[in-house]
Amino acid sequence: MDTKEQSVRKLSDCKRVVIKLGTSTLTHPTGRMNLRRFHNLVRVMADLHNAGKELILVSSGAVGLGIGKLGLRERPTATPEKQACAAVGQCELMYLYDRQFANYSVTVGQVLLTKAVLNTDGGTNAGNCIEQLLKMGIVPIVNENDTVAIDELELEIGENDSLAAIVAGISKADLLILMSDIDGLYSADPHKDADAHLIPIVEKIDASIESIAGGAGTPNARGGMATKISAAKIATQAGIDMVIVNGQRPEVLYDLFEDAQVGTRFLAKK
Repeated sequence: MDTKEQSVRKLSDCKRVVIKLGTSTLTHPTGRMNLRRFHNLVRVMADLHNAGKELILVSSGAVGLGIGKLGLRERPTATPEKQACAAVGQCELMYLYDRQFANYSVTVGQVLLTKAVLNTDGGTNAGNCIEQLLKMGIVPIVNENDTVAIDELELEIGENDSLAAIVAGISKADLLILMSDIDGLYSADPHKDADAHLIPIVEKIDASIESIAGGAGTPNARGGMATKISAAKIATQAGIDMVIVNGQRPEVLYDLFEDAQVGTRFLAKK
């Protein structure tokens, strides 16, 4: 092993971890919750919590769940309608998290944030709240408060990837994990290019890395590889490693913390 390899921190040593769960990971294309995958995700995360990991979840899915629960065939285009979907879906989302984590005697707490809060001293207050929840053994579940803040809905922030990176910063996390519907960053779009290959490690985000990024992959999702690259910039500049993994197999989290090479890892700036 060379000096560079030795200097890269083992993911198994990371204690405080932000895990961002995307809409495509949590729901079916219909917008309804993918219950089997959701149950497995909670089981794995509860096990990691029991093993001593301090987990902070940044969860998408409120609007998607609202769309499904309201029986809408497609994502609304009007902001008030999207806000209504978020209001209905957020209740459903937290109910499901609370009920499933309770099966493993793990308590969760809801933290709803806005761009305005994060850009003021409120970001410090949010960080203090998250710190206290972790000290009490509670798993914070963070989302953007879409019923009053329309930044995500109108794509000024864009999605929860950047929110997760900001949360990782204010909570002084060791690692940010983005769970999506793709294995990681590829050299080209793997859906269109059969020769595309997975990039296991990104040491520096330059123009060539940014040029690879594409759009959102599923109808109810708002993110995409471009937003994940943006999140990687925020996290790595804050000294936090970031990993993109495929959320379709929740057990991939075990692989990460056993130091297996999965997904794409963006190395923090020293």
